[in-house]
Amino acid sequence: MTESPKMDLYKYIRDVPDFPKPGILFRDITPLLSSPEAFQATIDQLADQFKDTQLDAIVAAEARGFIFGAPLALALGVSFVPIRKPGKLPFDRHSYDYDLEYGSDRLEIHVDGVGEGDRVLVVDDLLATGGTVGACIELLQKCGATVVGSAFVIELAGLGGVEKMGSCPVYSVLRYEEA
Repeated sequence: MTESPKMDLYKYIRDVPDFPKPGILFRDITPLLSSPEAFQATIDQLADQFKDTQLDAIVAAEARGFIFGAPLALALGVSFVPIRKPGKLPFDRHSYDYDLEYGSDRLEIHVDGVGEGDRVLVVDDLLATGGTVGACIELLQKCGATVVGSAFVIELAGLGGVEKMGSCPVYSVLRYEEA
């Protein structure tokens, strides 16, 4: 792991009011990704948090989870396993259907993505209501994997996503109390 200096990463998150609809304050990670130093510092903070955790894989849902999950997997020396939306994986797969606020969705993972008893960390860019990552955890448990934790760049604490994680430990680099 590369040692990066402690940075105020909040400076690299842009607030965009009324996106994608009125009343929503969108936390934009684009400035963080545009700064190699800030991006590296983010990966380093995540890696430092889990460097002593026995892991077999980092698992992330498309698409923004891939941005942080893949370099974190490299930093920790473990495999990276993508969870995708339907129709994106070319091999045999496990699926999990889940409900959203206005409908339902499905996530999929290759049947050989994680094995029985594999210790996995779920990574995403943002924890808001917890629906997607909660579905990832259910899918991984269905595969027989042990979810040892979840990690996020940003947590919007006011939206209650942590409650959907059950007993799964949650780590966030940046935390906003208000949604």
